[in-house]
Amino acid sequence: MAVKWGVIGCGGIADRRTIPEGIMPASSAELVAVQDVVAERVNEVAEKYGATGYASVEELLADDAVEAVYIATPTHLHHEQTVAAARAGKHVLCEKPLALTVEECEESIRVCAEAGVKFGTNFMMRFHACHSAIRDIVAAGDLGTPVMGRAELTCWYPPIEGAFRQSQAMGGGGSLIDMGNHCIDLLEFIFGSRVASVSCFTGHLVQDYETEDTALASLRFENGAVGIVDALFNVPDSAARNMLEVYGSRGSMVTKGTIGQGSTGSISAVIEGELQGYDAQQARGGAAEQIIEPDVVNMYQAAIEGFCAAIENDTEPPVPGEDGLWSHKVIDACYEAARTGVTVNLS
Repeated sequence: MAVKWGVIGCGGIADRRTIPEGIMPASSAELVAVQDVVAERVNEVAEKYGATGYASVEELLADDAVEAVYIATPTHLHHEQTVAAARAGKHVLCEKPLALTVEECEESIRVCAEAGVKFGTNFMMRFHACHSAIRDIVAAGDLGTPVMGRAELTCWYPPIEGAFRQSQAMGGGGSLIDMGNHCIDLLEFIFGSRVASVSCFTGHLVQDYETEDTALASLRFENGAVGIVDALFNVPDSAARNMLEVYGSRGSMVTKGTIGQGSTGSISAVIEGELQGYDAQQARGGAAEQIIEPDVVNMYQAAIEGFCAAIENDTEPPVPGEDGLWSHKVIDACYEAARTGVTVNLS
C-alpha cells in the first residue's frame, strides 16, 4: 500500500518540485495533507493536489491518516518539527540542513530512533542518473585512482525581506550551508569516501545581507582524493554552469547543469586504458570523448520512492539522518576554517 504523506511547509521547493515531481507520481506514495503558515498558500496547494490543508503543524500531526512527513520549512524550524513528528509516530524526511546545530541534529536522530520512526535527509541530487552513473564508474575502477572532484552550484539570490537563507539565526549561514552542502555530499557520494579535512573562504562580495554570498571549500577525502566546492549567491542564473568534474588516473567525467533542481543531463567522459611510463604520459591522442546519456530518473520521485521502500521493508532510508548529521559537521568545519584561516581536520 502507498505511504500516506503530509507536507510541512508546502510552498517553495515542496510545491515547485517535491510534491509534483516526487510524491504525486510515486506509486508508493499518496499526498493526504499539507501545512503552511500562509493561509492562502495552504488553500491553493491543498486544492491543487486534492489534499487536506492545515494551518498548524500540530493539526497535521494529529491527522491519523498521515504516516510520513516531508519537512520543507526554514532551517531553524527543522529540529522542533522533526521531534514533534517523531513523537507523533510519523516517519520524517527532512530538507537539509537538518537543523541549525550538530547538537540539534543528534537529538533529532535520537528522538526518531526512540520513537521507532524512519528519519531521512533529502539529499535528492544523489538520485540524479548522471551522478549515480559516475559513482558506479568510479566504484568499478574504470576511472583509475580518484584524484580530484569539483562541484559548483551558483544562482542569483538578491536581498529578499524575510528570506531565511539571508539570516544567520534562521538559516545558519548562506550559500555554503544552503548549496555547498549538496556539493560536498555529492562528491562524498561519488568517491565513496568521507571528507577528512577542509579549508574554506567565505565572503560578502555582492549581496547586502547577513550571510555569505560567496563560499569556496577545498577538501581532502579519506581516500586521498582532493576536491573543490564553490557555492555562490551572486552570479546571474543565465551565467551559471553548475558543473560537476571528476578526475582520476585514467580519465575524467564532466557534467554541466546536473547539480541543481533538474533531473536531465549527460556526461562528457574521456577514459583511457592503463597508462604505462613516460611515453604513455606524453601521448596526447589517446581516448576519444564519449557522451554518456543515462536514462533520466526524476530525482525527487526516486528520493520519495526510496524513503517509502524503507518504511515498507523496515530498512534504513537511502539517505539516513546520520548522513545529514555528518554533512552538518563538515559544514561547521568549513565555517571554522573560514573564520580561522587554518585547515580543519575531521578525521
